[in-house]
Amino acid sequence: MSKDIYESPLSSRYASQYMLHLFSPDMRFQTWRKLWVALARAEHELGLPVSAEQVSELEAHISDIDYAVAEQREKEVRHDVMAHVYTYGKAAPSAAGIIHLGATSCYVTDNADLILYRDGLKYLRGQILSVLVNLSAFAKEYAATPTLGYTHYQPAQPVTVGKRAALWMQDFLSDLEELDHVLATTRFLGCRGTTGTEASFMDLFDGDEQKIDEMNRRIAAEFGFEKCFFVCGQTYPRKADSRILNVLSSIAQSAYHMANDIRLLQHDRQVEEPFEKNQIGSSAMPYKRNPMRCERICSLSRYLMADAANAPMTASVQWLERTLDDSANRRISMPEGFLCADAVLRLCQSVTNGLHVNLKIVDRTIREYLPFLATENIMMEAVKRGGDRQVLHEKIRQHSMAATARMKEGEPCDLLDRLASDPAFGMTRAELDAVMEPSLYIGRCRQQVERFLAECAPLLTNVKAADGAIGI
Repeated sequence: MSKDIYESPLSSRYASQYMLHLFSPDMRFQTWRKLWVALARAEHELGLPVSAEQVSELEAHISDIDYAVAEQREKEVRHDVMAHVYTYGKAAPSAAGIIHLGATSCYVTDNADLILYRDGLKYLRGQILSVLVNLSAFAKEYAATPTLGYTHYQPAQPVTVGKRAALWMQDFLSDLEELDHVLATTRFLGCRGTTGTEASFMDLFDGDEQKIDEMNRRIAAEFGFEKCFFVCGQTYPRKADSRILNVLSSIAQSAYHMANDIRLLQHDRQVEEPFEKNQIGSSAMPYKRNPMRCERICSLSRYLMADAANAPMTASVQWLERTLDDSANRRISMPEGFLCADAVLRLCQSVTNGLHVNLKIVDRTIREYLPFLATENIMMEAVKRGGDRQVLHEKIRQHSMAATARMKEGEPCDLLDRLASDPAFGMTRAELDAVMEPSLYIGRCRQQVERFLAECAPLLTNVKAADGAIGI
């Protein structure tokens, strides 16, 4: 394989074979030919001078594209669609004269894009479900496992390991809901002519509007679309691209949030992403176990979120019925958005499939700070025994500051010893130790996780993964 020209890392390193094939030239141009077949078939069935034999010949030559002829013709005419019309006509000479009848270029380019984007979203939907299945199992296993909580990345009230996974799940579920909404409301362009007026078909069908509507209905149905856009110019509204890339950006946001949390937790080995037996963490420091997959998720997610800005800028500057300054941008931003989202979710599947919790480190970390976190409970118990709440509060503050200062010198926390020796509390060290059980401070984390997973269960039942593709 030649290595003397640039190749995209999205295609060479990150994206799945499915997504690479979906946005391949073969898939794109074969879809163009399928659209031309569908148009010819509808025109034949609705009485235009297109024969069944011509339709059959077109059908027989959907996949045998002579790219050399197409490329040479495009150099001559400077028009990719007409180059492929010419090439198709060479393969199906009896039908050459009726290919693209009544249509404009956007009939094949835009409808093909809508088909590819629809199929890409369906594939990504499966990948999100796969991530959710992995996270669901993780959340269930660790629903009641106490861990130190963090606010401002400072030690805070305990939560559970499973509760964190549920928070990540909730983000991905919101992405799934938005994706499903976009899929449910995606429409087909159909065949609308040069400025969306269908004037060419009014001529071809002698003003029979019902036949024009039926033609578009049949073409749309052949590709799995129930509805066409109500109105359009030459292209489908580029606002649709913005909606799609916004969904992909949302996926990136969720993935980034999860991966960044794992990166923070891997700092002190509480949680670690999968690390293979022969994997090298650093070229210079052999002991390293860097969260490389999570870092890659964050890296690609930033690119995807930035890529999504292309669509609204393009949608906002579409002049009247058509301008071509969308074309070059969309050729890059839309496929790369899908490839990048695919790569991000593949990495998320990998990370969540083998996410490791070091329970002893988790327990040690929470117990190091638990004396501070338990001080309110200790204060309440001391009040029950006759203490003054305000006096006790000030004593806890003073003892906490002294213990913290000691910890900053590298010494162990001695807060409990200080409280046990203070007669204002009237509690022994054994009594204080009795309230140092982390599970006493996690509130309803376990119940919240269990209820949440029960809500998610119907969605995740019977989800099966196979080579990155998900079926339900």
